[in-house]
Amino acid sequence: MKRVIVVGAGLAGLVAADELRRAGREVTVLEARDRVGGRVWSRELPNGAVVEMGAEFILPGNTEVVKLAARFSLGLWDKGMRYGDRDPRGGIGTTKADVAAAVPAVEAALGSLGDERPSALAMLESLELDPGVREAMIARVEISSATPADRVPAADLAGLAHIGQDPSPGVAGGNQRLATSLASELGAIVRLDSAVRRIAWGEQGVRVATESAAGGSGAELEAEACVIAAPASVCDRIEFDPALPAGKSSALAAVAYGQAAKLLVPLAEPAPVGAVLNVPERYWCWTATGAGEAAQPVVSCFAGSAPGLEALGVATGPERWLASLAALRPDLRLEPGGAVLSTWDDDPWVRAAYSVSPEPALAEALAEPVGPLSFAGEHTGGAFNGLMEGAIRSGRRAASDLAY
Repeated sequence: MKRVIVVGAGLAGLVAADELRRAGREVTVLEARDRVGGRVWSRELPNGAVVEMGAEFILPGNTEVVKLAARFSLGLWDKGMRYGDRDPRGGIGTTKADVAAAVPAVEAALGSLGDERPSALAMLESLELDPGVREAMIARVEISSATPADRVPAADLAGLAHIGQDPSPGVAGGNQRLATSLASELGAIVRLDSAVRRIAWGEQGVRVATESAAGGSGAELEAEACVIAAPASVCDRIEFDPALPAGKSSALAAVAYGQAAKLLVPLAEPAPVGAVLNVPERYWCWTATGAGEAAQPVVSCFAGSAPGLEALGVATGPERWLASLAALRPDLRLEPGGAVLSTWDDDPWVRAAYSVSPEPALAEALAEPVGPLSFAGEHTGGAFNGLMEGAIRSGRRAASDLAY
């Protein structure tokens, strides 16, 4: 095998291309957007604060993200705050200490699951927990997974209900630097504004037809193999000839995605680091440090699950969310005129936030290659689905799936 086409220039596709190129293959990367990174997208606000429009945190065990950052000498920002340390407010009412005290009961229940796969909601409702604690845990599950708790596997509570002080850094200067560093090294083989509309495949290889994102004429490329690193949520935009086997197409269609949004609000002055969970309105917000451990003049908010986004009126703009934030955090000097709302449901190249943990059989089917086609993306990331870590690992696995 000499030539490989990679569909998608998010972390999964760029890592796959990097692995293949270093193995001596001729690689072309096709990206529909006018930028690389996919759902890893960083911006700098006018006041100098660096914000993440998408993926934010490097969590414990995310070793491949750290290795990739080290490879490009990017460094990490500690952020000061901790992903697993949020002050719950509103609703029935509880405290961070009370939620932390209930975690061992959740962990014990998880340890006795065996082959059962109840939902997170069912498990939390089955435990003898203080109602306020249960409500806060359900809120955190729905926010972090970006989906209602009755659709989240109980096994995910091991991470979603965790209360701790584990570092949760980001890449210095923005997580998108991982993608731009890879793309810079790959060079001209990365083609932007090249949406893939058709993939003809068979024993002789693949023929990929593209068009510009605006619908203009594109090109046709041929190769021996293809890595498909597009989200499962948009694979139906690609015409496969012949159609993918029923097992693969049904697996892609079965991937459940969460809905999420971020609200990034400049501050008139930096605030002490910390995180607050708005229990009834299903979002959390945090202030963090950046370069030189200096507090950044911005508060970042993340809302998860379709009902949560609807309650905040995200579809009509940031106004209702801004009002809620002002009430939740009167200690912050908000500058609402500079607020930035980041949404993904209306992005035609993903249509959602990130995947919900799939059943083991589905996870295996998603990662299985088909002829000259290999599949990558956070939805194929196994235990790391939904994360930058999962995207990176999936890119490496997809590259290795192709016979070198």
